[in-house]
Amino acid sequence: MGIVVQKYGGSSVADAAGVKRVAQRIVNTKKQGHDVVVVVSAMGDTTDELIDLANEVSPLPPARELDMLLTAGERISMAVLAMAIQMLGYEARSFTGSQAGVITDAEHGKAKIIDVRPGRILGAVDDGAIAIVAGFQGVSQTTKDITTLGRGGSDTTAVALAVALDAEVCEIYSDVDGIFTADPRIEPRARKIPRISYEETLEMAAQGAKILHLRCVEYARRYDMPIHVRSSFSEKEGTWVVKAEDVAQESTMESAIITGVAHDRSQAKITVVGVPDKVGEAAAIFRAISDAQINIDMIVQNVSAASTGLTDISFTLPRGEGQTAMAALARLQDTVGYERLGYDDSVGKVSIVGAGMSTSPGISARFFEALSEAGVNIEMISTSEIRVSVVVAETQVESAVNAAHSAFDLGTDEVEAVVYGGTGR
Repeated sequence: MGIVVQKYGGSSVADAAGVKRVAQRIVNTKKQGHDVVVVVSAMGDTTDELIDLANEVSPLPPARELDMLLTAGERISMAVLAMAIQMLGYEARSFTGSQAGVITDAEHGKAKIIDVRPGRILGAVDDGAIAIVAGFQGVSQTTKDITTLGRGGSDTTAVALAVALDAEVCEIYSDVDGIFTADPRIEPRARKIPRISYEETLEMAAQGAKILHLRCVEYARRYDMPIHVRSSFSEKEGTWVVKAEDVAQESTMESAIITGVAHDRSQAKITVVGVPDKVGEAAAIFRAISDAQINIDMIVQNVSAASTGLTDISFTLPRGEGQTAMAALARLQDTVGYERLGYDDSVGKVSIVGAGMSTSPGISARFFEALSEAGVNIEMISTSEIRVSVVVAETQVESAVNAAHSAFDLGTDEVEAVVYGGTGR
């Protein structure tokens, strides 16, 4: 049998008991004849606690030193997990991201993987050992400094290693049994999806579903690496993320028009009011946002008022970057000549995702009718070939998710969704 890469989230190794349970699962996989490489996140809430510590010491921690601090969490996890495996009679060797050959650019806090050189990992595997790799981290190709990959970076580490090692599968373990048609904390009737395409998973992740990180799925799609999303707290079959053509024809989800409903409460909305409707003004606005290294999501520009020649431009962005964007736009007021800026951080995004909608008319109407019947007001709309997203008031997100889930008959009569560890990661 070939190599299996397994990734365990923080909730799976939150304490000593969790570490021992994960060690037993890893050893069981080894007993089945697989070579096993494991990527592990920091224990429980360790990363958040380290961030809080840094902020107590410094209101603006230097990015290089913050990366050095945060990577300590995964180093603790990898070491104690290796100890637990050795207590079960199997050899385990732990490696930091740099020791594992994860090479990144020099962008602290959100580095991108440039290359993976897993020589030491292959050496450990050839010796019969289980390799334990600290997720979320690497080393800069240019500066040789330790870097972190940003939130969800351990998922990306796992898929990148799986590709570099030519693994059979990358198993992502969390505290839920797979990918569901909606967040089970909001929709208790959510159904587990047996198989889902990379494209649908990308849309679900981009629209707020937390079970897999966006960059992880992009990497897997690029190199056709199957991902098996499952729980470390049960032995149940999880969700397979594969090529669209490999999604099983007999799957009950295959015939569904809509695969799932995703939501995101981390959004903010900025409106640039009274923008002169002439060539170059929108470009200047979004160039300022780009120069501030801010990613934007949905954009709406109103029709120019004939009497004034002015228009309004609204867009959404991560809430944590809202004030940075407002400051960048404020510096443009004299140049662009807009009237004022509006900022709303009490919004959320709800999306329906499904490959079937591209050939099924009436999906948007059904979605909007369901929201209307639930008393949900739509502020913005955005679409792609397999997704329709709306921005609504944050207080109406749950109602919108429930309404959409019911409208497309995504629920099940049996309770399938169990959050074993309490976080969904």
